[in-house]
Amino acid sequence: MKVPFLDLGASYFELKSEIDSAIQRVLSSGWYILGPEVEAFEAEWANYCEAKYAVGLANGLDALILALRALGVGKGDEVIVPSNTYIATWLAVSAVGATPVPVEPDPATFNLDSSRIEAAITKNTKVLLPVHLYGQPADLDPILALARKHNLFVVEDAAQAHGARYKGKRIGAHGDVVCWSFYPGKNLGALGDAGGITTNSPELADKIRVLRNYGSRVKYVNEVQGINSRLDPIQAAVLRTKLNYLDEWTERRKAIALTYLSNLHGTELVLPFVPDWAEPVWHLFVVRSSNRNQLQSYLTEAGIGTLIHYPIPPHLQVAYAHAKIHFDALQITKFLSDQVLSLPISPAQRNDQTYEVIKIMLQSSKNEIISLNRENLAK
Repeated sequence: MKVPFLDLGASYFELKSEIDSAIQRVLSSGWYILGPEVEAFEAEWANYCEAKYAVGLANGLDALILALRALGVGKGDEVIVPSNTYIATWLAVSAVGATPVPVEPDPATFNLDSSRIEAAITKNTKVLLPVHLYGQPADLDPILALARKHNLFVVEDAAQAHGARYKGKRIGAHGDVVCWSFYPGKNLGALGDAGGITTNSPELADKIRVLRNYGSRVKYVNEVQGINSRLDPIQAAVLRTKLNYLDEWTERRKAIALTYLSNLHGTELVLPFVPDWAEPVWHLFVVRSSNRNQLQSYLTEAGIGTLIHYPIPPHLQVAYAHAKIHFDALQITKFLSDQVLSLPISPAQRNDQTYEVIKIMLQSSKNEIISLNRENLAK
């Protein structure tokens, strides 16, 4: 039995008639830039995220960039970012002329380790930028406390955390701005690039609305130097349709994660750890193995699709060679990048496919392909 890592078309075919109808509604409206469809999604998404405002944008990277611009971040400023994240988090900081300052993750959760942040704060620090990696919330309370103590902003990268909760409250407005991607592979995904922000600040929401539209509120009147980053109404219509099913799809992801956790317990894999205060949405199910590459090859040969998130950390990418971050400076991040492996998990995944993954994983364990270097990452 083959188990794909992700079937991007599955959500479309599950909701085909509804999505087709939503797209036709936009085509028939004659309104193809911003307008009522985008405004309706913004209101619905803000409500879902327990936030006061949402602004639809062209993609998740623009969401991060415009959030930072709206906060006045620029040349000479520093933004504290996780060292263990997708490079887009860093690219946004660089795009506004600021400097990303990496901080190592908590080795248990893979999220930004709040106990390491204060040592990285300088007089130039302006923003703390946690990422809710793999769909699990970062520990926000200590991050928010540090921001208040040092008079800093908090921008959350929630590109993988649609619907996640931190201490019972949905991710959406804990920090100053929360940034979202609706890339097709996300838990709430469009049929192309799409993104947005949520916030409780009317001023920040207004600034980002202006920035996304050439710096203009009124046609041909440009207040600031903005960009073109407008959520497409067709994508907004698709997202509105899918949003009605997001919680149901999240429950399917949770069931798969629980099945993995129950049946792979006792192997030498390191399985995901979920703190009591976190309610993840399982965008990814990430395990660790010191024989990761051999394990991935074994699974591939057995028809099991896997991915590595992420094989090369940002500080080791050629794009950041100029930063001259010493190879030994971020050892936990490098250690994780050598061991992590993402197993298939999606709302379209059938029970028999989940158990096929488990069967092949257990076979690999018997064949001694799974092994673990139990080095203490906390040191």
